[in-house]
Amino acid sequence: MANIQLDAKKRTKTGKGPARKLRSMGQLPAILYGPEMNPIMLSIDYMQLEKVIKGKTAENIIFDLRIDSDDKGQSKRVRIKEMQRVPVSRDYLHIDLYEIPTGKEIEADIPVNLMNTPIGVTNGGILQHIRRVLGVSCMPEDLVDKIDIDVSALDIGQSLHIGDISFPPGLKSMEDENLTIATVVAPTIEVEEVEEEGVEEEEVEGAEREEIKGEDKS
Repeated sequence: MANIQLDAKKRTKTGKGPARKLRSMGQLPAILYGPEMNPIMLSIDYMQLEKVIKGKTAENIIFDLRIDSDDKGQSKRVRIKEMQRVPVSRDYLHIDLYEIPTGKEIEADIPVNLMNTPIGVTNGGILQHIRRVLGVSCMPEDLVDKIDIDVSALDIGQSLHIGDISFPPGLKSMEDENLTIATVVAPTIEVEEVEEEGVEEEEVEGAEREEIKGEDKS
């Protein structure tokens, strides 16, 4: 996954008032921390952040963070640790950034993308996507946007487990290999409808027989 550039500026004022002022100016309050550094208070351009994370899993993006401070720039490799949002509007309120240690693996939850139509679906079955993200560990440069999995060979009654798939180079699964990713099940709705119709017909026939008996007695 290619690194994405993100610009930031150091800030000194904290609290709700300064934070609201920053947001009114199109800036997002942020903090950067890591295992080998002291926390740094930052502000980030709201529109730039929104643009670079649109359509992506924000927590899995590796950023080249360029920090502008006193006309001296420095660059750090970071990822998003946490994002606070307004519950209703979903606007961003604050962002936590984490510096990636050099030469160390990171952990991430990668979205699963099921590819192609299972043979079981062609035969009338229903595809159920059980696990939509997989926990992995890898070096930062090996991180991917998604894991593509071909499910075309799945027939009705068959399942695909974590132990059945090949992960992209550099990725190691952190999940139990017996966990199910996807399965194709037999359709049940039509059978239930037929059974219900049969019950209704029996009830109608029973009612008609009762009416006939009543007429015979009279």
